[in-house]
Amino acid sequence: MGCNRNAAVDHARGHANASSHGRCAEYTREAINAGGVEIGHTNSAKDYGVLLENAGFRAIGKGENLLAGDVVVIQPYPGGNRNGHMAIFDGTTWYSDFRQRDMWAGPGYRSSHPSYVIYRKN
Repeated sequence: MGCNRNAAVDHARGHANASSHGRCAEYTREAINAGGVEIGHTNSAKDYGVLLENAGFRAIGKGENLLAGDVVVIQPYPGGNRNGHMAIFDGTTWYSDFRQRDMWAGPGYRSSHPSYVIYRKN
Protein backbone atom coordinates (compact mmCIF):
# COMPACT_ATOMS: atom_id res chain seq x y z
CA MET A 1 0.00 0.00 0.00
CA GLY A 2 1.27 3.48 -0.84
CA CYS A 3 1.64 6.41 1.48
CA ASN A 4 -0.71 9.37 1.25
CA ARG A 5 1.64 12.06 2.54
CA ASN A 6 -1.09 14.71 2.50
CA ALA A 7 -3.41 12.63 4.68
CA ALA A 8 -0.55 11.91 7.09
CA VAL A 9 0.51 15.53 7.53
CA ASP A 10 -3.10 16.77 7.63
CA HIS A 11 -3.69 14.35 10.50
CA ALA A 12 -0.53 15.54 12.29
CA ARG A 13 -1.51 19.21 11.92
CA GLY A 14 -5.11 18.58 12.96
CA HIS A 15 -4.23 16.68 16.13
CA ALA A 16 -1.24 18.70 17.37
CA ASN A 17 -1.43 20.27 20.80
CA ALA A 18 -0.02 23.68 21.71
CA SER A 19 2.72 22.02 23.77
CA SER A 20 4.14 18.55 24.29
CA HIS A 21 2.11 15.98 26.19
CA GLY A 22 4.91 13.38 26.09
CA ARG A 23 3.16 11.33 23.41
CA CYS A 24 5.27 12.06 20.31
CA ALA A 25 5.56 8.46 19.11
CA GLU A 26 1.82 7.82 19.46
CA TYR A 27 0.80 10.96 17.55
CA THR A 28 3.42 10.48 14.83
CA ARG A 29 2.48 6.80 14.40
CA GLU A 30 -1.20 7.74 14.14
CA ALA A 31 -0.38 10.35 11.46
CA ILE A 32 1.55 7.74 9.46
CA ASN A 33 -1.35 5.31 9.84
CA ALA A 34 -3.74 8.04 8.60
CA GLY A 35 -1.57 8.18 5.48
CA GLY A 36 -2.34 4.53 4.80
CA VAL A 37 0.80 2.91 6.22
CA GLU A 38 0.64 0.61 9.24
CA ILE A 39 4.02 0.61 10.99
CA GLY A 40 3.26 -1.31 14.16
CA HIS A 41 3.96 -0.17 17.70
CA THR A 42 6.80 0.03 20.15
CA ASN A 43 7.03 1.82 23.49
CA SER A 44 9.88 4.23 22.74
CA ALA A 45 10.14 6.77 19.94
CA LYS A 46 13.85 5.97 19.62
CA ASP A 47 12.99 2.39 18.55
CA TYR A 48 10.70 3.22 15.61
CA GLY A 49 13.46 3.17 12.98
CA VAL A 50 13.26 -0.57 12.37
CA LEU A 51 9.45 -0.46 12.22
CA LEU A 52 9.58 2.33 9.65
CA GLU A 53 12.11 0.39 7.58
CA ASN A 54 9.95 -2.75 7.77
CA ALA A 55 7.03 -0.65 6.44
CA GLY A 56 9.05 0.49 3.41
CA PHE A 57 10.57 3.73 4.67
CA ARG A 58 14.23 4.35 3.90
CA ALA A 59 16.77 6.49 5.70
CA ILE A 60 17.66 9.59 3.72
CA GLY A 61 20.95 11.45 3.71
CA LYS A 62 21.37 14.46 5.96
CA GLY A 63 21.86 16.70 2.91
CA GLU A 64 18.68 15.68 1.09
CA ASN A 65 15.84 18.17 0.82
CA LEU A 66 13.03 17.35 3.20
CA LEU A 67 9.61 16.44 1.86
CA ALA A 68 6.18 16.42 3.44
CA GLY A 69 5.73 13.07 5.15
CA ASP A 70 9.37 12.62 6.17
CA VAL A 71 9.72 11.22 9.70
CA VAL A 72 12.57 11.82 12.14
CA VAL A 73 13.56 9.43 14.91
CA ILE A 74 15.86 11.09 17.45
CA GLN A 75 17.85 9.21 20.05
CA PRO A 76 17.89 10.28 23.71
CA TYR A 77 20.43 12.72 25.08
CA PRO A 78 22.02 12.67 28.55
CA GLY A 79 19.56 14.01 31.10
CA GLY A 80 16.66 14.02 28.63
CA ASN A 81 13.75 11.71 27.96
CA ARG A 82 15.11 8.14 27.72
CA ASN A 83 12.55 7.36 24.97
CA GLY A 84 13.96 9.83 22.47
CA HIS A 85 11.69 11.69 20.08
CA MET A 86 9.78 11.20 16.84
CA ALA A 87 8.06 13.70 14.53
CA ILE A 88 6.67 14.12 11.00
CA PHE A 89 7.40 17.00 8.62
CA ASP A 90 4.59 18.73 6.70
CA GLY A 91 6.83 20.51 4.21
CA THR A 92 7.35 23.51 6.49
CA THR A 93 6.90 22.47 10.12
CA TRP A 94 7.65 19.43 12.28
CA TYR A 95 4.75 17.89 14.22
CA SER A 96 4.67 15.26 16.96
CA ASP A 97 2.07 15.60 19.69
CA PHE A 98 2.56 19.37 19.26
CA ARG A 99 3.56 21.90 16.61
CA GLN A 100 7.33 22.11 16.99
CA ARG A 101 9.60 25.12 16.56
CA ASP A 102 12.04 22.96 14.62
CA MET A 103 13.06 19.33 14.25
CA TRP A 104 14.68 19.27 17.70
CA ALA A 105 11.43 19.67 19.65
CA GLY A 106 12.98 21.34 22.67
CA PRO A 107 16.01 23.06 24.15
CA GLY A 108 17.67 19.86 25.40
CA TYR A 109 17.59 18.26 21.96
CA ARG A 110 18.55 21.56 20.33
CA SER A 111 21.67 21.99 22.47
CA SER A 112 22.70 18.32 22.64
CA HIS A 113 22.07 17.39 18.97
CA PRO A 114 21.72 13.65 19.66
CA SER A 115 21.91 11.25 16.74
CA TYR A 116 18.88 11.03 14.48
CA VAL A 117 17.69 9.48 11.24
CA ILE A 118 15.14 10.91 8.83
CA TYR A 119 12.99 8.35 7.02
CA ARG A 120 11.03 8.66 3.79
CA LYS A 121 8.38 6.38 2.32
CA ASN A 122 8.82 6.03 -1.42
